[in-house]
Order: sequence, then structure tokens, then C-alpha cells
Amino acid sequence: MFEFSYPWFFVLLALPYFIKATQPRAGASLMLPPLARLAKTQSTDSQAGHSKRQQWLLMLIWLLLVSAAAAPKWLGEAITLPQQGRDMMLAVDLSGSMNINDMVINDQSANRLDAVKFVLSDFIQKRQGDRLGLVLFADAAYQQTPLTFDRQTVQQMLDEAVLGLVGQRTAIGEAIGLAVKRFNTYESSNKVLILLSDGANTAGNIQPREALELAKAAGVKIYTVGVGAEQMVQQGIFGPQLVNPSDDLDEALLTELATATGGRYFRARDLAELSQIYQLLDQLEPIERDQLNYRPQQSLLHWPLGAALLLIMLVLLSKLPWQQWRRGGDHAL
Repeated sequence: MFEFSYPWFFVLLALPYFIKATQPRAGASLMLPPLARLAKTQSTDSQAGHSKRQQWLLMLIWLLLVSAAAAPKWLGEAITLPQQGRDMMLAVDLSGSMNINDMVINDQSANRLDAVKFVLSDFIQKRQGDRLGLVLFADAAYQQTPLTFDRQTVQQMLDEAVLGLVGQRTAIGEAIGLAVKRFNTYESSNKVLILLSDGANTAGNIQPREALELAKAAGVKIYTVGVGAEQMVQQGIFGPQLVNPSDDLDEALLTELATATGGRYFRARDLAELSQIYQLLDQLEPIERDQLNYRPQQSLLHWPLGAALLLIMLVLLSKLPWQQWRRGGDHAL
């Protein structure tokens, strides 16, 4: 849609007529303040038709200058932008047990960490409007990425996470404590921690229930996900045996951490359940709250301004003594 930013500037179109009224003289043409010198010679022009054409030309130049001053612009179609939804921290377990191959991705056996990465990738890309952060933990917890709107960086840091980087054990309490500490450095009313683990707390300087009190005081809502299959065929001395690879999973603790903060505990025994969990999280924690409407603008003032400058140059060129220059050249020859 085309419009002017300052349409009231068009009142200036009448300015030359007021100037003409205050400076009456015989045969006076339309006087424009910036072009007064150009119009001055019109009083001595013996050809009425030529003078009339120049008068219309000056009027057109003035119209173009006023149009440029009114700042014409083109408004594009309205675009809806999401406002910031919440601060969301992802805490991913990198303990040794996350290397157990009890998951299947595209009909191929995969370990638990690869399954988490596979499903989290789609979840991260959908969180437009949320500020995401990443905490990785094993023997200790560390912040891989701070809270940021740059979802590509969060995805890249998750993809580069490797098992055994900080040990083999599981510091659940320290992961929660670190996430709460990072949340407290930002002003936000919606703080969500999604913690994925396949074991029990076996390391760290802070116990999970101590970290839970910190989370409750800071208003952090925790969603916990227990990762790992309940049945797995394992080769033993006496042949294949059916075992439970998730014996070490402390479901009672993960449930307590979630319910005490208003969140929920989820069990992910396979890739399908893990995918369903993140779809449910999208419903429990909607991505967008309010929306902002934005219309892209493109300035068009360079068109009337350029046309006015071009016409001014034509007027100047029309005043040059071309005939005298030509005669001077002929004499030189």
C-alpha cells in the first residue's frame, strides 16, 4: 500500500502563489524560492510559449520536491511476530549410561544420547519466541550455552556434546542448581527447566532436594524425562538374556522434582514416546503468548527527489548560451 509519512507537507504547494502575490510585477512568472534564479530570466523572454512551458516545468519541480519532503513509502503485507514466550533451559545427562544402545532411529540401533539429540532438534527449532539455554551434566554440571534467542547455536552445541566429556556419573542436583543460578541472572516470569536423565543422582556438590528448594524459591518449573528402555536383549555367557537397562533410573526422584514445582514427569522408553513428550510439552508450555504485527516499509522519496534534480539540471542546461559557444567554435575553425 502506498502512502505519505507527512501528507501535511502538501500545504507548501501554495507557497509560490503567496510569494507571487507579495511581489507583483508585470509578466511575473511563478516564483519558487529555491529556483528563483532560474525563473528570473523569464521576464525577458520574448517568446510567450517558451515562458509558459518553463512556468509549468517549475511548477512540476516544486510538486516533486514537496512530494519528496512528504516522504512517500510503500507498506508491505502485515507480518506477525511472536513476543518473548519464556526462558527455557535444557539439561541433558552425559553420564556413561547414556551410551546404552536401547533406542532405534530409522530402524537403526542408537544410544540414548543420540535419540535425545534427534528428538530435541525438532523441538528446539519450534521454540521461536523462547529464550533457550543448554546445561550438560555428568560428574559435574556446566553451562554449554546461556539463555539466547539463537536457536541455531543451541542446536549446534547440543550436536557437539559427547559422552564422557565430564565423567561417567550423574549430578542431577548440580544441574538443577546451575540452571536456577542462570535463571536468576535474567528478569523473567516464565522459567522452565527440562531435565533429561537415565539414572540416579550419584555425583555433585549439591543434593537434588536442596536444588529443588532453590528452584521453588526462584519460581522455576521443572519437567523431568526418564530416558531408557525397560527391556533389552543382551548377550551373556549362557546366550541371549532379557534385561532391564533402566534399573538405575530413579523415577521417584524425578517425579518429586517435577510435581513439587508444578511440572510433570515423563517416561521415554523409546523414540516414539520421547517424540510424544515434546509434543505434549509444546501444549503445556505454548510457544507464543501475545503477537505483534509488523508491516515492512520501503522508502520511495528518492524517486520524486531524483526526478526534481533531473528537471533542475534540464532547466540549467536550457539557460546556457549554446548558440554563442557554437559560433565561437566555428570562428576558431
